[in-house]
Amino acid sequence: MSIDMSQFHEAFFEESFEGLEIMESELLTLDVGEGDVEIINTIFRAAHSIKGGAGTFGFMNVSEFTHVMETLLDEMRDGSRDVTQYAVDSLLGSIDVLRAMLEAARDNGDVDEGMVAERYAILNNILNKGDEAASNSEAEPVGAAVTPGIAQVWQISFIPHTDLLMAGNDPVRMFRALSELGEVQATVDLAKLLPFNELVPEDLYLCWTVTLAGDTLKADIEEVFEWVEDDCDLSITLLDDAEPRELGSDNDSPVVSTPPQEEITPPPASLKAESTVPVMENSPTKPKKPTEAASIRVGIDKVDEIINLVGELVITQSMLDQAGDDLEANAELSASGDSASQKINADILLRLSKGLAQLERNTRELQDGVMRIRMLPISFVFSRMPRLVHDLSSKLDKKIELVVHGEETELDKTVMENIGDPLVHLVRNALDHGVEIPEVRLAAGKPETGILNLNAYHQGGNVIIEIKDDGAGINKKKVLAKAIEKGIVSSHDKLSDDEVNNLIFAPGFSTADVVSDVSGRGVGMDVVKTSINKLGGRVVVQSEEGKGSVFTIRLPLTLAILDGQLVTVGGESYVVPLIAIIESLQVDRAQINQVAGKAEVYKLRDEYIPIIRARSVFGLDDGVDDLHESLMVIVEVDGAPVGIIVDELQGQQQVVIKSLETNYRKVETMSGATILGDGTVALIWDVNGMVGVHKKKSHKN
Repeated sequence: MSIDMSQFHEAFFEESFEGLEIMESELLTLDVGEGDVEIINTIFRAAHSIKGGAGTFGFMNVSEFTHVMETLLDEMRDGSRDVTQYAVDSLLGSIDVLRAMLEAARDNGDVDEGMVAERYAILNNILNKGDEAASNSEAEPVGAAVTPGIAQVWQISFIPHTDLLMAGNDPVRMFRALSELGEVQATVDLAKLLPFNELVPEDLYLCWTVTLAGDTLKADIEEVFEWVEDDCDLSITLLDDAEPRELGSDNDSPVVSTPPQEEITPPPASLKAESTVPVMENSPTKPKKPTEAASIRVGIDKVDEIINLVGELVITQSMLDQAGDDLEANAELSASGDSASQKINADILLRLSKGLAQLERNTRELQDGVMRIRMLPISFVFSRMPRLVHDLSSKLDKKIELVVHGEETELDKTVMENIGDPLVHLVRNALDHGVEIPEVRLAAGKPETGILNLNAYHQGGNVIIEIKDDGAGINKKKVLAKAIEKGIVSSHDKLSDDEVNNLIFAPGFSTADVVSDVSGRGVGMDVVKTSINKLGGRVVVQSEEGKGSVFTIRLPLTLAILDGQLVTVGGESYVVPLIAIIESLQVDRAQINQVAGKAEVYKLRDEYIPIIRARSVFGLDDGVDDLHESLMVIVEVDGAPVGIIVDELQGQQQVVIKSLETNYRKVETMSGATILGDGTVALIWDVNGMVGVHKKKSHKN
């Protein structure tokens, strides 16, 4: 009887990716020279396990590639080869290739054979010629080599997902960045464009094929699209049949071979006359998206805890059942006029009350236990940072030491999966813009090695993540000048230091003087903030010139349960996330002022904050001109306080979040819904969305 081996694939891939993380982290701690034999043994064992598993399940390309890595590690292990920086860097690069091969095998996708062949050549050169000879004769990258001063022609197929714009991304900025790499020609595919009356303004229906001629590498092009790689289908191909030419020649147009064309359905007639962009005739098949891991590993102690809690719940249920039976039996005696039954009823009701209290405790403990199953240590995200710091510090010619604290801090799996990319971008930003090069640091009286601190800890019902560097800090004058130049703020605006610091989160903002493959295109920090806001969190920055910066991210422990403040507006109950609330107060008429006509502000401890009437936002009849003694909830939006007027303040409680978009549709002012204890539905406020709606209504008026 044959065994279906595919049932074991998920476990193999999970263990293989864990093995790659072990190899990567251990290589980063390996000292150049003789090397620590135990560390090398750990790396070797991880590689050997991956090779054996790949061979067992028929992934022979993975097995053969890992065998070459294993051979090099074996020579280091038995002392016949010294541990050199070149060999370590080559093995780190090989781990990247191996990860790509495993992902392709898992997702039934294609792997870049040129990339694999290039890495094979590097490893074999080290084995056959030694490190020094190999570094001098390293193979040119397959399919990505560009002769300096010679323009190559790249073809880029860019198929955005319809929700790409919702994350704050803008294809125009990407095309502008591409134009800085060379000469660009783009054709657009309008085939997915809907009739005008069916269009959703927030969705993107266009696809593009772009030809780029320039002295550039594939990695430079990939960097332009790196922040949207999960929100689009992208392919980048070097056109071998396009004739290379010298840059700056009289021939201004790149020579591009036209792919075979197939007839497609033309766009609606109503749009033909208005569209001046040529239609892309051939749209490539979309590659299959990577599948997300659908399982997590849970410690046996957490499982045992839940089993014990279920046992307690069963005991409590038995107590309540018995009390219910006794109450029913005693009701018959009461009906017959037995006076003693009244005292018995009181005893039974006391038992019921105690049982219900016990049931409440058991339910809360069971809820906490189940939620802890989804909790993972943040080391799953922090573990990728040492490699990032190692690679970028080498590329930027900087000396940087990474210090990590709080790796054991636990976070919900869903939050963990979505916080990785924003954290990577904040670390890249600190390395590029924050920490100075050694010469500048020494001139400023600092150690030549910069320190980057990553710290995570619990605070109340939230997780705090800090990214702190001891670099140059934010140059407020430069930031303000750039913001004025881009029209983000006016030269007449009076901004505090914190408001100037927060300008770096504006869409398209960048102070980089030179666009590099690390940063400078202005497509990152605004998306960082958008991504964190979508998780129900906040990010703030504090900086002191010459001493460094601290980015602080505040996140909820889980996206399933929310600590909220219940408020009433227009007779309906709403939930305001506690993470957004600064304080609540009763309005004092003397502190209210009007500006710009109908706009209202409130003076709170020498600071004026805007007032928003919740009834007005929801389109309800306000009917209140005098806000004296009204109730105001002060929330934080984009790092600044805003006061929202409500009818009543109720209590605080934990609520289970239900998706409003999944069960109904997206509502601009609401982030979700919940069911209260009395069975009624309460909507959960999106305070950022409420401020946005208020601004739109103010502009109309």
